[in-house]
Amino acid sequence: MEPIRSLDQMLQRLSNQAPKRMVIAAAQDAHTLGAAFKAAKLGLVTLKLVGDGAKIAEIAASLGESIDGLPLLEESTLDGAAQKAVAMVRAGEADVLMKGLASTDQYVKAILNKETGLLKKGDILTHIGVYQIPHLGRLLFASDVAIIPTPDLSTKQKQLRYLIEAAHAFGIECPKAAILSATERLSEKVPSTLDAAILSKMADRGQIAGAIVDGPIALDCALSREAAQTKGLNSPIQGDADLLLFPYLEVGNVFHKTLTFCANAELAAVLAGPIVPCVLTSRSESEQSKLYSIALACMLA
Repeated sequence: MEPIRSLDQMLQRLSNQAPKRMVIAAAQDAHTLGAAFKAAKLGLVTLKLVGDGAKIAEIAASLGESIDGLPLLEESTLDGAAQKAVAMVRAGEADVLMKGLASTDQYVKAILNKETGLLKKGDILTHIGVYQIPHLGRLLFASDVAIIPTPDLSTKQKQLRYLIEAAHAFGIECPKAAILSATERLSEKVPSTLDAAILSKMADRGQIAGAIVDGPIALDCALSREAAQTKGLNSPIQGDADLLLFPYLEVGNVFHKTLTFCANAELAAVLAGPIVPCVLTSRSESEQSKLYSIALACMLA
């Protein structure tokens, strides 16, 4: 399969596939419903709704839509809606989960519940963003900008695995993964450089498969061949990174918001690690970004 190089190409690729079943937790949210109805019309998903039925119907009507005929599980509380939506996934009734009006804390709490949640033993909950940056000519896959504040080495290894699997789903057979830090030099004073070097060595030994992995590497050398050459960096990535693994959440979060608010980047985002992809977008993100995020979840389902 030819690699997918843009988010619109992702939509086009999905148009040839059977729709996924998506359940929305606390669906009484206009932005979420708008994106979900658009995704349904494009044939990406069939919808199942959990939440306050009267409010959902009212919001749908304000969008020129109707929920008549759609499966609706009534639940007036946001916590309860998140829990019931997760239970539907566990029961095999949905391929994709999406957050509606429920807060991120309520949504994540339901996913992480040790008795009734969606994580298998040994897996982690992390965030994957896919970014389309003007003039870059390829998509960037990045983690983590929203969930794990200070990932340790074991966690970073799992985050990297999820990124590699996401790239493979887009037809990128051997993505280039940059393990980011502030410098390419090892330094005990910058712990992220040590983690990056270990991950890179693990990949050299075949302990991490499916990608070319290098680090530590600074962002300029990960994305600019000219910067790598100017610095004299001898790296298999040399400005051509497909995957970015951030050292800490703050770094990823600033990167994410800088791209979307200052660089006109389009994005899609999901939570990776659960038994199905879980759509999680910021309230400040556009309906189009929410649509792309639904599509990304369908790609990974």
